[in-house]
Amino acid sequence: MDGEIDPAELSALLDERDDSGDDVAGADGNAEESESLRIVDIRDQRAFDRGHLPDSECIPFPELTSRIAELEGAERIVTVCPHGVASQQAAQLIGSYEGTQEARVESLRGGIEAWEQEIGELTASENPDADPDEGPESPF
Repeated sequence: MDGEIDPAELSALLDERDDSGDDVAGADGNAEESESLRIVDIRDQRAFDRGHLPDSECIPFPELTSRIAELEGAERIVTVCPHGVASQQAAQLIGSYEGTQEARVESLRGGIEAWEQEIGELTASENPDADPDEGPESPF
């Protein structure tokens, strides 16, 4: 793990990528471009669908060890959780994987809570599974 990144720094990286014309799929559809920065939200799918950072992907913490190979080839990986604690553990795990050892792996300082306070924008999935009887919010 290479430390933490502040919400403002991550927002600037996303703005830079948007300004250069690269989107999630890459400007020319090239997967190599899209993998230069990967934002990994480790919360469960329902929490992710309700609101997540722009251009982030959901890999729930319990699935991380079985899905870590999906992150191979990334130059920079930022892990995200509600408060920035569990994402530090996720970043350490990702950084220890042979296929991601060359990547810069960071945790979002303060997590989604800090992002909402400093940046204020979360993106909801198109069809969030909004079940009003789903029970208490998951810690991830």
